[in-house]
Amino acid sequence: QVQLVESGGGLVQAGGSLRLSCAASGRTYGITSFGWFRQAPGKQRELVTVITSDSSINYADSVKGRFNISRDSAKNTVYLQMNSLKPEDTAVYYCSAVVFGLRRWGQGTQVTVSS
Repeated sequence: QVQLVESGGGLVQAGGSLRLSCAASGRTYGITSFGWFRQAPGKQRELVTVITSDSSINYADSVKGRFNISRDSAKNTVYLQMNSLKPEDTAVYYCSAVVFGLRRWGQGTQVTVSS
């Protein structure tokens, strides 16, 4: 099993920045990719960004140029740097990892962007 714990959410004004962290523990050697997803009220959960074990990265069009995912393998931690935040970025952000072919989820952290 792998446990994922997110931190770093909060309330920020439009145009501001936040950095989310996701610390993985347990059988982390089985992780092949990390991703950040988000779910706004009344909407489906959507992929924000993903980083694979070979450092391949993809971003949703809505966050390209504003968000940046990075990984500290020594700490088994993934970060999501979010800049130029917009009210439409308001959502619960979930860290996810594919572990031995199965997707695992963190508990989520709330990000609220005020206009």
